[in-house]
Amino acid sequence: MAMNLEGKKAVVAEVAEVASTAYSAVAAEYDGLSVSDMTELRIAARNENVYLRVVRNTLAKRAVEGTEFACMQDGMTGPLVFGFSQEDPGAVARVMGTFAKENDKLEIKMVSLGGKLLPASDIEKLAKMPTKDQAIGILMGTMKAPIEKFVRTLVAPTSKMVRTLAAVRDAKEAA
Repeated sequence: MAMNLEGKKAVVAEVAEVASTAYSAVAAEYDGLSVSDMTELRIAARNENVYLRVVRNTLAKRAVEGTEFACMQDGMTGPLVFGFSQEDPGAVARVMGTFAKENDKLEIKMVSLGGKLLPASDIEKLAKMPTKDQAIGILMGTMKAPIEKFVRTLVAPTSKMVRTLAAVRDAKEAA
């Protein structure tokens, strides 16, 4: 069904708003996917807080104009489904990459992160990026490690003396 001008403007505005706040984007060709497969992909995307939308390429080009995903405009050909990561840069790559592994009809065409167009093969690298909680955990572990080692170093002489006295006590009791 053809969309009127107001409908097209609304779609462009919606996608532009999402693209302006997204961390990363993936575009994949979905030619040959069944409706149930697309529904499964949409459910997986919704669970990971990924915005997923099938948009005409001419509208998508206008929507990403002026955002860091403008680098994707030249590759927008064919039937594409666009995914934008809202909270975690790797979320869209995990959702679409996992689905593409299970279903060979979904072919990843473009990956964009930080205003750069990456090769489609880099979807694995993007998918392996830690989530926000994981990154905070890694940072906290890194910050805590030197202090923890310092405390262990301070306690070492005292604990060694206690172990030595315990060994002497055990030796006297055994004799």
